[in-house]
Amino acid sequence: MNQAELYQGLQAIGYPVAYSHFTTEPKAPYLVYLFAYGNDFMADNFNHAEVSVYQVELYTEKKDLVAEQKVKDKLREMQLPFSKSETYLESEKLHQVIYEIQLIGG
Repeated sequence: MNQAELYQGLQAIGYPVAYSHFTTEPKAPYLVYLFAYGNDFMADNFNHAEVSVYQVELYTEKKDLVAEQKVKDKLREMQLPFSKSETYLESEKLHQVIYEIQLIGG
């Protein structure tokens, strides 16, 4: 899977989606995704497989279990294992749920 396919899959959830940030913030819920870091498989002084770690961030005005389930279901459908963390952004008055995924070869 590559970044374009990730974007298409996230769009299918039905919320606004942007890479990194929106120029004008939409009404929550919305999704942002971005490259976090590379974690390539390396051996014998060679990068054998490109592994890109992305964050898929869900923003909601309140704890939204339905929105979280939609994101989890889509990631599972796309066969993307994930880890999840969350926080409340006081300055934005938004809940942020971060799903960390890996794209191999993309």
